[in-house]
Amino acid sequence: MSTTLRTGSPPTVEGEAVDLAALPVVPARHPWRWAAGLAALVLVAQFLHGLATNPGWDWPTFRAFLTTGVVLKAVGVTLQLTCYGTVLGFALGAVVAALRLSASPILQTIAWTYTWAFRSIPLIVQLVFWFNLSYLYKHLGIGLPFGPAFFSFDTNGILGATGAAVLGLALHQAAYAAEIIRAGVLSVDAGQTEAAAALGIPRLRQARRIILPQAMRAILPNAANEVISLFKGTSIVYVMAIGELFYQVQVIYGRTGRVVPLLMVATAWYILLTTLLSVLQYYVERHFARGSLRTPPPTPVQRLRALVRQGRPGRPALRIARTVR
Repeated sequence: MSTTLRTGSPPTVEGEAVDLAALPVVPARHPWRWAAGLAALVLVAQFLHGLATNPGWDWPTFRAFLTTGVVLKAVGVTLQLTCYGTVLGFALGAVVAALRLSASPILQTIAWTYTWAFRSIPLIVQLVFWFNLSYLYKHLGIGLPFGPAFFSFDTNGILGATGAAVLGLALHQAAYAAEIIRAGVLSVDAGQTEAAAALGIPRLRQARRIILPQAMRAILPNAANEVISLFKGTSIVYVMAIGELFYQVQVIYGRTGRVVPLLMVATAWYILLTTLLSVLQYYVERHFARGSLRTPPPTPVQRLRALVRQGRPGRPALRIARTVR
């Protein structure tokens, strides 16, 4: 049997026309894909079964300490350190990024040196250094360069453990935030600023209304990763005996001997708060994507509402994608 294809005419088999719509459609089979998916489900089921049945996890102890006052207070300290480190770090990082993008070679060199130094030194070393700053400088003051000081203060009395932790986290975060912001600004096409300058728009308004909204689409994913990394990195301040989450968990399991369930308490809180930060990241990225997508993809809540509407008898599914104005 032979099939003849001719331009402008339906295909024929031995002179007879063939109805393409009547041909059976056989979907492609992927047996190895199904086998890999089944194997993955078996592994997940085994892991969940071990979590539920292995007495070593000690879930009663986990439930007993998950929401105790000491742990909740430690979670608050962790969030406080994360908030201070993020705000101060990105504020200083924006200044360092502006220096890197300036036309002055001196400012560029200073900003590059700052980024190089704070990215090269481990965070734990920086924290211990700032914690022992009073050993090097008993007093700090403000006055004339190489001259008398008009105002001075004792470093041991002002820069305590929490202050040293915030300072170390902020300075460390600023080095990475500067590179993230600089990369986002460089991702904006140079023609945007050239067109704005040709129209006589002031440079400050160019940065605020033209460059920054477009750069945020490149800045946000990496910035969110840095915030989440900083949130988990606050556990390093346990070396300074600050009562954050990981330090308090260590104190409790050092007293009770229940290491695994107390570590799971810390893990559960880290996972919960990281998930909330990821959800916030999703909605912020969706907000700044309005300039590139006319109809942003539906949110999980909108998808759920659409499924509910489809499940109701006699009601057609409504469109959940709306045009952004």
